[in-house]
Amino acid sequence: MNAPAQLGQPITRREDQRFLTGRGRYADNTAPADALAVLFVRSPHAHARLAGIDRKAALAVPGVVAIYTADDLVADGVGHLPAISEIKDEAGNRHREPSHLPMPAGKVRHVGDIVAMIAAATIDQARDAAETLVVDYEELPAVVTAAQALAAGAPLVHDDVPGNLMCRWGKGDRAATEAAFARAAHVSTLSIRSPRQIVHYLETRAAWSAYDPADDLVTVTFSSQGVQIPHRLMCERVLNVAKDKLRLVTEDVGGGFGPKYPIYAESTLIAWATRKLRRGLRWTCERSELSLADSHARDLVATADLALDRDGRFLAVRVKAEANYGAYVSMFAPSIPTTGLAKVISGLYRIPAIRVDFDCAFSNTVPVDAIRGAGKPEALFLLERLVDLAAHETGRTPAELRRLNLLRADEMPYAAASGYTYDAADCLRLFDTALQAADEAGFAARQAASEAQGKRRGLGLSCHLHGTGGIADEHAVVQVQPDRLIAKVGTQSQGQGHQTVFAQILSAALGVPMERIEVQQGDTRAIPHGGGTGGSSSTIISGTTLQRAADVVIQRGRDLAAERLETSAADIAYRDGAFEIVGTDRRIGLFELAAWKPFDGDALFADKIESFPTGVMVCEVEVDPETGATRIDRLLAVADCGTVVNPRLLAGQIHGGIVHGLGNALMEEAIYDEETGQLLTGTLMDYALPRAEDVPSLGVETIATASPNNFMGLKGVGELPTNGAPAALANAVLDALRPLGIRHLDMPLTPHKIWQALQR
Repeated sequence: MNAPAQLGQPITRREDQRFLTGRGRYADNTAPADALAVLFVRSPHAHARLAGIDRKAALAVPGVVAIYTADDLVADGVGHLPAISEIKDEAGNRHREPSHLPMPAGKVRHVGDIVAMIAAATIDQARDAAETLVVDYEELPAVVTAAQALAAGAPLVHDDVPGNLMCRWGKGDRAATEAAFARAAHVSTLSIRSPRQIVHYLETRAAWSAYDPADDLVTVTFSSQGVQIPHRLMCERVLNVAKDKLRLVTEDVGGGFGPKYPIYAESTLIAWATRKLRRGLRWTCERSELSLADSHARDLVATADLALDRDGRFLAVRVKAEANYGAYVSMFAPSIPTTGLAKVISGLYRIPAIRVDFDCAFSNTVPVDAIRGAGKPEALFLLERLVDLAAHETGRTPAELRRLNLLRADEMPYAAASGYTYDAADCLRLFDTALQAADEAGFAARQAASEAQGKRRGLGLSCHLHGTGGIADEHAVVQVQPDRLIAKVGTQSQGQGHQTVFAQILSAALGVPMERIEVQQGDTRAIPHGGGTGGSSSTIISGTTLQRAADVVIQRGRDLAAERLETSAADIAYRDGAFEIVGTDRRIGLFELAAWKPFDGDALFADKIESFPTGVMVCEVEVDPETGATRIDRLLAVADCGTVVNPRLLAGQIHGGIVHGLGNALMEEAIYDEETGQLLTGTLMDYALPRAEDVPSLGVETIATASPNNFMGLKGVGELPTNGAPAALANAVLDALRPLGIRHLDMPLTPHKIWQALQR
């Protein structure tokens, strides 16, 4: 038997054996073969009235069991898909949230809106029925961009939302900010367009259901980032059923990154239709369907100004932005671009005054929601590009200007002017470590070598952070059985290694080998409370809650051991997986005690959520002026993620986050036709993703400054590198192109875009 694990050990992910041998349990490969196949008929129009749907011919297709439309939802009193975050304008008015039925009644508002649900014996029979379904559309003019939507006289996405304005939101001290700009010696200004993005996880969303007539119970197994929040919303606000009549299950998840968090129409409709039909259903999203069915992200246009004094110190920053929310308000969407940007717009710098203003717009596009970084990559791209610009405009190097304004360790915790408090960081140490590790001193020689070959070499910096958070509704239970520990958590792994990290935390806390620890998740019947996974908070929330539960196990076990060993609990100590009478050789092992009387420990998450992991990234690129092609030569990331539980998994998260950010910067962009609202990048033939050849060998270093906001000192890491990579890459490319007169380019920095800029 192996020894107990310790925090900080680079333990290999225990899930890998299952995944690599094809024994992963995903929603698609666990669905029963006899379940009815479901197909969702989707609107081919971005904006149209539904004049009528004729189901007669489609219902006559062999194998078809049922066809449902919005009329059936209305008849059953089904509610709309709600948002659970909110923003308010300065008058205190909540954002506008028009009705969003799982199938819209009366009007479709984006290509891909569901107009009908077909259940048949096979998917081919469902497709045949879809071909004969007659849907009468009256096409309407569409608006695609925020600017189009907010223009005077624009077609209304929702008739009850004047001007397509979801909310006018602001944060920060306007008067102090304007006063700082009035006394500034220099003001730098930059406008950016952050492109809309689509997440192409390896596993598309899927769902299957079963019906138990004995208990009138519907069980839905689906691919998600957490089951408890969708369960609560489906029961209380959409389907109006008792919580004990609906069970949601998620097992393995092949990537989530944010878009598998919201409550979706498809899984909700499957739960609803299963009860009506009293039999199981199954659906798997096709790859071509994903781009029209899953939430998109980003889609921000912003202008920012940075005020500096004569010495180059930052005085203030102000941002004016337009955010495109798509056709409906998705679950976390209200706060993603708004508070997401405001939370980090101060960066790692001392900025005394900040003001942020947003116009949030509805449009005839797929709704947006969280994606890795959740508003922070856009914010830090804007800020870090602006800092580079200010450096060159004031005759300083980007490194000099950053070092002058970086926060010091003795200023922590730092109350940013945006209203958020950064908990702990040593920014100067991060910065100097990164520059030294990236061999900044040798850049000039490498630049000269590139120029000798007709290439342009650039070096880019990015100082970045992330505001970790999430849903503080976590309840962990640790059950002690005669042969093992069972840990039940409300977060949901989607590839991060939860079953390894959580077992490692418990192993260290209780002195039990990891082989005897089982981690369970993703079942509302077994684990009714939890917030799922998001906000880079899984280890913070579940890790600290499990640590507390382990403390309760020891406390309760001490009482039981005292009873078993016939002594006072005050005389019992816990050490190395056993309870012992202090000063004697009498002891009883944890599992031996449970064989006598099983027991458990439970805990609620009770710590302050927010923490702010920080990082510095240095990127070096080589640009070919003949083709516009960018080659990333080297990239070094130094991250401060607080206490490190498993450095191997930490490095994996940083690698993955960097690649995600590089894809954003170099190639990813969802493009709509601005007249018709048709998505032009709906397949992987049109929507580019990074490949191995696009990514260099990545250098990763870490330093640890413990967060004071949770007793384990954790900060989180999953999104931090995604926040920093786009700006570091863009600053490197623009550094290479600056001598050629190119001041700024928006993402994605495609070869064609760079080549075009070089021709001007």
